[in-house]
Amino acid sequence: MNNAVTAAMLLTSTIAWADLPQEARVPGGLAVVAVANPASVVTVDGRRQPVLTVNGEHHAVIGIPLSATNEVGVAIDGNTVTLALADAGYREQHITIERQDYVTPSEDQLARYRRERAALDAAINRFSVRKPLRWPWPAPVVGRQSDSFGARRFFNGEPRRPHSGMDITAASGTPIVAPTAGDVVLVDDLFFNGNTVVVDHGNGVVSLYCHLSATDVAVGDAIDRGQTLGRVGATGRVTGAHLHWSVYVGGTAVDPALVLASQ
Repeated sequence: MNNAVTAAMLLTSTIAWADLPQEARVPGGLAVVAVANPASVVTVDGRRQPVLTVNGEHHAVIGIPLSATNEVGVAIDGNTVTLALADAGYREQHITIERQDYVTPSEDQLARYRRERAALDAAINRFSVRKPLRWPWPAPVVGRQSDSFGARRFFNGEPRRPHSGMDITAASGTPIVAPTAGDVVLVDDLFFNGNTVVVDHGNGVVSLYCHLSATDVAVGDAIDRGQTLGRVGATGRVTGAHLHWSVYVGGTAVDPALVLASQ
């Protein structure tokens, strides 16, 4: 996690939550807000957020969009509250890609990407009810964890969307394991992401694993914490073997460092 996110987290967290993720009220961060009951409906931009009960108290875990600036509106049982946000101070990343079609795809490649994006969005935006979520999580693979989440990216000088995950560098073939239980909702070879697995952990929390050399699960599989999902690889738009790992809360990509156990 970069220093700005760490500082913001310390400023906005007043207690060490049990079975809740770390809080960082920044774009791409998380907010933890008390709600009246476990049936409370909490949304951001129309997307439902998880509500968890811990020690008899109810909390909404709010995924804050990377596109947010100085505040975010949260609807709680029809009433809107506004949460002030700190500046995360995300950096720029300039990356050289050998294959130019990964920077300026052909019309056929763009058509493929749009089809794949629709399926990926459907997987990411799921909200299924299952047993309570538990945090923190272990990392899905052993390796060097980057702080590139939220970085403004330039490929061969061309601006692209901010980075929506954590890159973990490891040797090709290194096992990738599920950090917590869930259901596999997508397994596919995608144009930009390469071999990809998406796991629905319930209550609006979804995780994404990209660039795999091999996958060991199929759509519909119910998986346990620690089960192998696949292997690290270099498929899709990459500069070397690594895992791109994203965590989505309420359909919003949040910094995976916030759900990790202390290293």
